[in-house]
Amino acid sequence: MSDNNKMRRGGKGYYIALILCAAAIGITSYVYSRNAGETEQVSLAETYEDVLAGTLGTEDIPVIATQPPVQTQPGTSGAVKETTPAATEKRVLKTMSPVSGSAIHGYSMEALSYNQTTRDWRTHNGIDLAAEAGAEVCAAADGEVYTVYEDDSLGYTVVIRHADGYTTRYCSLTEDITVKPGDKVTMGQVIGCAGDSAIVESTLGSHVHFSVTRYDEPMDPDEFLALGQ
Repeated sequence: MSDNNKMRRGGKGYYIALILCAAAIGITSYVYSRNAGETEQVSLAETYEDVLAGTLGTEDIPVIATQPPVQTQPGTSGAVKETTPAATEKRVLKTMSPVSGSAIHGYSMEALSYNQTTRDWRTHNGIDLAAEAGAEVCAAADGEVYTVYEDDSLGYTVVIRHADGYTTRYCSLTEDITVKPGDKVTMGQVIGCAGDSAIVESTLGSHVHFSVTRYDEPMDPDEFLALGQ
């Protein structure tokens, strides 16, 4: 009986010790887990503070491109070659007066001018250049003959188109015109002769009525002739 009581008391002690060990293991695991979580939080906080303080190396921070990639030319070994727009030469149209005579009636599109032949006031879209009958009339600039015709008011006429939208018109010529539509002409090339075929300007005698447009808008022929100076 005595021995059995001892075994019961010894068995209880064994279970108590086992429970205490299990409790100790649980507490230890809890403490370790909590400490590990706090360590991870501290590490993350330190990393965030390092980023704010700028102590992290640039290789640790992703870089967002703010400039477009630079393209390099072949054979330059990565060297940057600056590209600039190709230089463009300003083309100047060379011009000359179709005859050597001076102007006897000027350009007037913004105000009316008196016409001695019709005896009224009207606009004048060109300049009248004095020229002896039969005097050679030349192309005022390089271009292409657009049309040749007889105008009801301004007589025998040659129209030449030039670069940059310019068109020149030579009126009051004689019938023997030396060019035809489609002909390429150069500045100074003879296209006809001065006459008095302009009915509305007959009192002026032999002369050349010379007018200019640019993109179908009339312009002062003197300004056109000044381009070549």
